[in-house]
Amino acid sequence: MAKADRERWDDRYATAPPEAPAPPELLNEHEHLLPAGGRALDVACGRGGVAVWLAGRGFAVDAVDVSPVALDALAGLAERHGVAGRVRAHRHDLDAGLPAGTRSGYAVVVCQRFRDPALYAALAGAVAPGGLLAVSVLSGGGGPFRAAPGELLGAFGGLEVLEHREGDGLQALLARRPGPDR
Repeated sequence: MAKADRERWDDRYATAPPEAPAPPELLNEHEHLLPAGGRALDVACGRGGVAVWLAGRGFAVDAVDVSPVALDALAGLAERHGVAGRVRAHRHDLDAGLPAGTRSGYAVVVCQRFRDPALYAALAGAVAPGGLLAVSVLSGGGGPFRAAPGELLGAFGGLEVLEHREGDGLQALLARRPGPDR
């Protein structure tokens, strides 16, 4: 990601309203599917609402974003909600893929409203057997930040799709990596 892109995100996060812990797309309706605990990965975590939500449910969360402003906000949010010890921030440019140490073994992997088809295989690969993947992207209208129709279904077809929605400018997918007993 170019320096200008990082600076644009820094500016956006610096002026954004306060974040609150919140579930990722589709998990708000399917929280019962969450594993009992373990590690979680929040890719392009922004100001940390999803990361703190996951940490509040007992997960040890690796949260990745390019913006130091966003990661500072994440640290403050985690502190305010008493989960700072369960959230580890990684400042990383996702154009280079996932950071070292975050590429496998997660009970939950989340990537909300960040689209990079080059990361799709890495996101799927980071999910442990029996783990969940929650991805959402903007769609429709064309352009590099908007997914083509059916993009997420095509990209994550190797996982067990639990729910997929497409419409109103958004695609969201919740999937599970089959475990040894499936």
